[in-house]
Amino acid sequence: MFIRLPLNSIVKTLHSYSDIALKLTYNSLNNNRRYIKSMAAMKARDVNNDLMKESIDDLIKSVEDKRQYKALILNNGLKVLLISDVETDKSAAALDVNIGSMSDPREVQGLAHFLEHMLFMGTEKYPQENDYQKFISRNGGHTNAYTSGCHTNFHFDVSPNSLNGALDRFAQFFVCPLFTDSATDREMNAVNSEHERNIDDDVWRLSQLEKSLSHPDHDFNKFGTGNLETLKDSPISKGINVRQELFSFHKQWYSANIMSLVVLGKETIEELQELVVPLFSLITNNNVLVPHWDSHPFSNEYLKKQCFVVPICDTRSLSITFPIPDLIPHYKSQPGHYVAHLLGHEGPGSLLSELKSRGWCTILNGYDRRGAKGFGFFNVSVDLTEEGIECIDDIITLIFQYINLINKERPQKWIYEEEKKIKEIKFQFKDKERPLNYVRGLASILHDYPLKEVLSAGYLLEEFRPDLIIDVLNHLSVDNIRMAVVGKKFSSIADKTEKWYETKYLLSDIPEDKLQKWRNCGFNANLALPPTNEFIPSDLNIKSNETSSETKPEIIRNTDFSRIWFLKDNKYLKPKVYYGFEFTNPLAYADPFHANAIYMFTRLFRDSINEYSYAAECAGLFYSFSNTFTGLSVELGGYNDKLNILLIKILNKITDFKIDSKRFEVLKEIHIRSLKNYPTRPMHELLRYYTSLITSERYWSYEELLQTANDMTVENVLQFVTELFSRFHIEALIHGNISKSEALMVIDLVENHFKTSSLKTKTISMSQHFRNREIQLIDGSDFSFETTNIIHQTKGIQVYLQIGIQETVTNVTLELINQLLSEPFFNILRTQEQLGYLTYCTLRRANGVQGISFVIQSDCLPQYLNERIEAFIAYAENYIKDMKSEEFEAEKQSLITHKLEKPKQLLEYSKRLWNEIDSKQYNFNRDEIEVNALTKLTKDDIMTFFRKHLFYESPNRKKLLVSIINPNTVNIVKYNGSKDSQLTTPELKESIKIENVSHFRNGMALYQLPEPFIDVYNIEKSKL
Repeated sequence: MFIRLPLNSIVKTLHSYSDIALKLTYNSLNNNRRYIKSMAAMKARDVNNDLMKESIDDLIKSVEDKRQYKALILNNGLKVLLISDVETDKSAAALDVNIGSMSDPREVQGLAHFLEHMLFMGTEKYPQENDYQKFISRNGGHTNAYTSGCHTNFHFDVSPNSLNGALDRFAQFFVCPLFTDSATDREMNAVNSEHERNIDDDVWRLSQLEKSLSHPDHDFNKFGTGNLETLKDSPISKGINVRQELFSFHKQWYSANIMSLVVLGKETIEELQELVVPLFSLITNNNVLVPHWDSHPFSNEYLKKQCFVVPICDTRSLSITFPIPDLIPHYKSQPGHYVAHLLGHEGPGSLLSELKSRGWCTILNGYDRRGAKGFGFFNVSVDLTEEGIECIDDIITLIFQYINLINKERPQKWIYEEEKKIKEIKFQFKDKERPLNYVRGLASILHDYPLKEVLSAGYLLEEFRPDLIIDVLNHLSVDNIRMAVVGKKFSSIADKTEKWYETKYLLSDIPEDKLQKWRNCGFNANLALPPTNEFIPSDLNIKSNETSSETKPEIIRNTDFSRIWFLKDNKYLKPKVYYGFEFTNPLAYADPFHANAIYMFTRLFRDSINEYSYAAECAGLFYSFSNTFTGLSVELGGYNDKLNILLIKILNKITDFKIDSKRFEVLKEIHIRSLKNYPTRPMHELLRYYTSLITSERYWSYEELLQTANDMTVENVLQFVTELFSRFHIEALIHGNISKSEALMVIDLVENHFKTSSLKTKTISMSQHFRNREIQLIDGSDFSFETTNIIHQTKGIQVYLQIGIQETVTNVTLELINQLLSEPFFNILRTQEQLGYLTYCTLRRANGVQGISFVIQSDCLPQYLNERIEAFIAYAENYIKDMKSEEFEAEKQSLITHKLEKPKQLLEYSKRLWNEIDSKQYNFNRDEIEVNALTKLTKDDIMTFFRKHLFYESPNRKKLLVSIINPNTVNIVKYNGSKDSQLTTPELKESIKIENVSHFRNGMALYQLPEPFIDVYNIEKSKL
């Protein structure tokens, strides 16, 4: 039968059938795709399983640790630890090669360190020199590496969605590096520049001197950093091709079986495994053995030696070294830690307390350290006062008397059990670390412990081994000693010069009569083992009686006397709390004398309470007591159970504060010496200091502080303390495992203590809530300040472009510009032009004002460095303008990733909140507010801002150039880098020299302070 239907009905029917057919086909294709994807995943897992020979899922971890772990050993021998953290806002990875500078060929010392540099300079798959760093930078990450005697560690973090691309680039370091001729020649200069930066650092100098004075045939004796002499001049003279040495070293030692890899991501363990295993299975296994040193670098002929060393800084110290066996195999009992805990104790009866009572020192450290696989050291080090450096023999006598005491008392199980308990609690409530720090640390210890125990090793003690403790003590003998005394006074007798750092020293045998005196030193009645620790917490419960969804603090008291912020922790859920107190009194920084006096008070206070507070610190509490520009800052934190005991002790000590005249003279002398040593600080710190000195309304120079430091007496410092506490205003933050009612009780305790004690404290007036302000540079200005420094061999320069008052849109605009410029600035001026090892741009924020700084430490003249920085800024305009929109958005997303990275620990979050309170901006939702503003920024916005504030021809630009030179060094312009520079120096106008900083500041206007996000002064005052 034929039925006639309307044409439109026929069409509709056909369409209906067509839709059904398409849906069936689509569903079939989807099912096929799922099937293919599933089969591919299964096949990938099968392939991955074929690439693995061992897998461990049941790692020992803290019960509070919610991350998932899996350890693998790949067929090529690579140890891998995978960490799945679904909450992470950063992914991270680290690979540690169990080889370092001690394996350098003697003909090319510094090669392992040089190789570490070179792996960043391109691979066969990613040949562009800065590809890896650019990728990491554009995806919200950081990257770095280090070389030690027996480790080379590479690490990065990145936004979670970019882990795949980052790992692919990272893996190529260990599979197919390029080591191009051009990069090899240039990067030698970077290694040399790094060495030159360290030449004036006493830490580096003393470390190398220890190595240089060990057995010359031992690998410990080598010069690990390297410089142009060891990496270029000497090899060339011997016909050695250093580039070939790089390939040879990489081929020999970069073997999968002596590597460990840690990867942390938001992916599941299975997904991480599928990502990691194929990439890192490509690393070759050469079946090399990790070197093991059976002999000690300080063999018998290098013992019973005394070395007198001349430092760069005017510092004084004594260090005693005893060679000991490698104690890492005994990690379950930690005998070295037991001995170090007693020798380094700071409580009543301690070695430090006795030394301090005699006026000989202020700081003592006792510690065991690993030298390399097979040997270690035990060190006792003390700083020395003027009197102490004259009493070295007596100090060493006391050290041996304490060792005798430990031997006499024999290993005490209760001390072991106390330490075991403290470590167990620390492990149970271990705070999360930032992913980068976490993977870096784990990668280095994967070599040393069973994979199952890698998270718990070092925390969980399992064996009390008196025999091992006694063995360690037996190595701490008079006949096993080496000593080094550091002081300027030895410049007249130092007759030798260390090769690499030119450190002056005298080395001699310790006279037999001294050795005999120490062998027979007996005991000292003032020395004793530490008392039991009353601060070990017992209540570790999380308070649940008050629940809150608040993520930012609220004001719970706001009176003329105090403003109290409170936030109950509902995120970290640890039995920990943070107290922050700021006592505001403008007297604290009224003039250089008062600045000295408050500093002396804080030093004397910490010194006087140290015997008591040390036990609290051992048990997981902390406190700080420091002077600020506006008064005094006191911070406490840790397990909440017994924190108030420490707080009460601090309050009582303030009320009854007395000054020991002998300790006063000791600490005053140290303070004056530290002021005189100011020019020896690192170059980048000095550049920041001079910039602050020029741009801050009030900032006393170290010369001004020195002029009044000697005026301090016991009487006038005590008088100052009385005046300081007679009137002040308290602003406080209480955050953590504590209820609001308990927080108010803490505040009542503090307030009542000051109001009702002999201090009878009153409040300051509103006009005395002083805050420092910033100098406003003139629009279109180009100021320059140059100073000399005869300590540092290299020169330093900082170009600071001042922008203006901090506020949301300006903040994120400037941060994005810094994000855009940081990688190319480093790549062009450091990697390509090789101007200096320390080359970076960064934001500068102070007193509510901000700007961007460009910093270089170099051999080149400041004038030349200024030209190169200006050339880069000129280049940067087109660099940003020509950037593709997807690249710009990637950079913006990178900054968003940085800003949305959450604090990993309660203390870290407390500090972030406290910084907002301290700045008086109170922008507790800063990250969310600024990210919202950041998402709206366009490239046109950035270009407009750049042309107004950074472009050299802008009438609005405000520039300050600070440079430091050494008049005794040769002033040369040295261009070490690529001859094909991308930068053209613009026509620069002559700068206006700042001859007198005080006159300059007095002639400039001041910026107003930023408006706070919470108007705390108009919140109704309460008497809660």
